[in-house]
Amino acid sequence: MKGLVCLLLLLETFVCVVQHQVDGGLNENEISQQLRSEDGRQNPPQTDTLRDEASTDSQQNYHLCFTDIHAALRELTATVTEQKVNIRELTATVTEQKVNIRELTATVTEQKVNIRELTATVTEQKVNIRELTATVTEQKTINRELTATVTEQKTIIRELTATVTEQKTNIRALETQQTLILEELNKKNDEISNITLGQVELRKEFRDREIAFSASLMQSSSGDYIGPFTTDITLTYRNVFTNIGNAYNPITGVFIAPLKGAYMFRVSVYGHGGTAASVSIVKNGERVVAAHEHQAKDGLNSSNGVVLILEVGDVVYVSLWSGRRICENQNNHNTFSGFLLFPLR
Repeated sequence: MKGLVCLLLLLETFVCVVQHQVDGGLNENEISQQLRSEDGRQNPPQTDTLRDEASTDSQQNYHLCFTDIHAALRELTATVTEQKVNIRELTATVTEQKVNIRELTATVTEQKVNIRELTATVTEQKVNIRELTATVTEQKTINRELTATVTEQKTIIRELTATVTEQKTNIRALETQQTLILEELNKKNDEISNITLGQVELRKEFRDREIAFSASLMQSSSGDYIGPFTTDITLTYRNVFTNIGNAYNPITGVFIAPLKGAYMFRVSVYGHGGTAASVSIVKNGERVVAAHEHQAKDGLNSSNGVVLILEVGDVVYVSLWSGRRICENQNNHNTFSGFLLFPLR
């Protein structure tokens, strides 16, 4: 019974020592004091006999077990020391891991920022790609239109080339024809020279027979009226301005053709309102053209002209119509003129 009690005390002391060793370690004196304290708690005061017996047994058992306990304590101390080393290493590892975690957290945060920036860049690139796609599509449309235009221009160029080739052929043909014509003209030069000599002689003859005249009714006037008459009368243009060839007679008012040819005649007439002013150019007694004007008041003006083919001796003059009236003044409104355009054989 006493041995069992001692064993229990030793076990309890061992547990406390181990616990204390873990918490900070105990020396042998502390362990002895702890064992005595525990023995005191477990064995209350007895009689001197029991206490002496128990003390004797305890000391014997203590000396028997102390050596084993001390060895166990050394092993536990070594184990605890090793565990402390392991704990320190684990603590250092945990600290290192915390540092790594902080670094990884910072890296992850930085990566998130980079990802957001890359996402924004990708979005911007997508917008740029869409714009570039639209631009490329537009350029393709323009290229197709330009290709069509170029094709059309090539067709036009081919047509123009064909036209130019045709024109060159025509030019060569015309050059050949021109050469033939020049040869023909050269052959006729002699004939033309002979004809030219004849024309020179004819011109000399015509120069000798140049014919032209111009005249008005009166040399001076204060506004006298001529007419009206009951029949047509021949007007005598006595105020002669020009009479080359003397074919016009200012006394009779008649022009007599001195040679065959084409002649130009012109007449102008002036009067006052109320009575019509009408005259005619007459060839060999027949009216050819007329100058006529009529209104209620104010001045009347009219003129006319004609080209006539006359034979030698044909006569031309101006007649005032019956019942018509003209007025002559110092401005010479009423005139009659004519000249030879060219003679005829």
